Amino acid sequence: MLPNFKKNEAEMPKPPAPPAQAPIQNSTTLASTRPGDRMPPSVIGPDLTITGNLSSEGQVQIDGRVEGDIRGTHIIVGERAHITGGIIAEEVVVRGHVMGSVRGKRVMLQAQSHVEGDIYHKALAIEQGAFFEGKSRRSEDPVAAAATAEKPPMIAPVPEVS
Repeated sequence: MLPNFKKNEAEMPKPPAPPAQAPIQNSTTLASTRPGDRMPPSVIGPDLTITGNLSSEGQVQIDGRVEGDIRGTHIIVGERAHITGGIIAEEVVVRGHVMGSVRGKRVMLQAQSHVEGDIYHKALAIEQGAFFEGKSRRSEDPVAAAATAEKPPMIAPVPEVS
């Protein structure tokens, strides 16, 4: 037979009553009530390959492979990441490989980065050791310029013939 480790409720010590204070809120409630707080980043792991475009309202960290365009507010391209496509974000930090254009208000190419494509930026930082082949174009708002450049022209509807 197995021993019974369960104690009687009468033998168990009672926890002290918590002091009177405001009700405790969980982290999701706190995050939603404080303006300016960032949610945790979405992460594309090193074992993941995505074929298609990505869009996020927040921060994205990519450590895997993406074949498509990426749009977000803060994009981090990890050391082992391989991106084939464009990146559009307020802030872009590149540590891995990018084959495509990068558009961001603040763009940083760190020492181990490898970028082949044009960079449209308001502020650009390139660390010693970074590889960059392409054009660098300064723009007051490269993110907004990308949105207007991507919109297709308006085509008038063709009237039906009956």
